[in-house]
Amino acid sequence: MTRSDLVELLAERFGQLTHHDADAAVKALLDAMSDTLTQGHRIEIRGFGSFSINRRPPRVGRNPRTGERVDIPERRVLHFKPGKALRDAVGGPTIAHDNRH
Repeated sequence: MTRSDLVELLAERFGQLTHHDADAAVKALLDAMSDTLTQGHRIEIRGFGSFSINRRPPRVGRNPRTGERVDIPERRVLHFKPGKALRDAVGGPTIAHDNRH
């Protein structure tokens, strides 16, 4: 699903919203989430999941071609952890199979 798909879905589901209003709502939500994560804060949406920033410390790597040492700086990476309801909805029921006959 793309951003424009989300805008279309929102406009269809809520008839009182114009396409322009739905686009503004999606933009406001995504901007707020981006700003929060950029500031280093965590976002938790119950039933959906949580977004957080993880820190990858600096490390020494190797250039695969030359084997030369390369210093890799610290990085901040986005992490998403799905909530239980989303995991269950996506994964569906787990069925244990017994292969012994």
